[in-house]
Amino acid sequence: MVKYFLGQSVLRSSWDQVFTAFWQRYPNPYSKHVLTEDIVHREVTPDQKLLSRRLLTKTNRMPRWAERLFPANVAHSVYILEDSVVDPQNQTMTTFTWNINHARLMVVEERCVYRVNADNSGWTEIRREAWVSSSLFGVSRAVQEFGLARFKSNVTKTMKGFEYILAKLQGEAPSKTLVETAKEAKEKAKETALAATEKAKDLASKAATKQQQQQLA
Repeated sequence: MVKYFLGQSVLRSSWDQVFTAFWQRYPNPYSKHVLTEDIVHREVTPDQKLLSRRLLTKTNRMPRWAERLFPANVAHSVYILEDSVVDPQNQTMTTFTWNINHARLMVVEERCVYRVNADNSGWTEIRREAWVSSSLFGVSRAVQEFGLARFKSNVTKTMKGFEYILAKLQGEAPSKTLVETAKEAKEKAKETALAATEKAKDLASKAATKQQQQQLA
């Protein structure tokens, strides 16, 4: 049995902008799990389509119950192949990705189609499909559930990373990440607390001075 995912997303940027951003997505604050990316093949077909194959390395933290099933020396990185076909004439880009190691534990295949949004030609829509399978006897269903949940989480990170890179390419200030926002809030809270402490000390000092003056009078 295979777990299936189907999702639709919209990026409020033109297809040309999304196509450009696609090749510049890494690194970004939401892709810290992506370690490396390498182009292993690229060609332009006679009908002017761009074919590419990339090899990506990503971290692959297993659930604790799965770690007990594999030796400690098993790599915690996953190698992913990504094939893509760009058709500039019809303004479509199709990508297909799948992992080439840890296949006994789980295989995640993803197919994405990027095209101009039907309702707004200045936007780009993404149709995303994924298939999660496992041949691990006895726990395949649990592995597939885990894989599907992680895939959905990674889709959210992917879209946020896309928006971040698009904003940079368009000369806008990228929206701050949650970590950056939390850090700034923490620093501001420290500054406020410090200022309040100093003010309290100042008021206490003034009160003590006034009391001493009253006693001497």
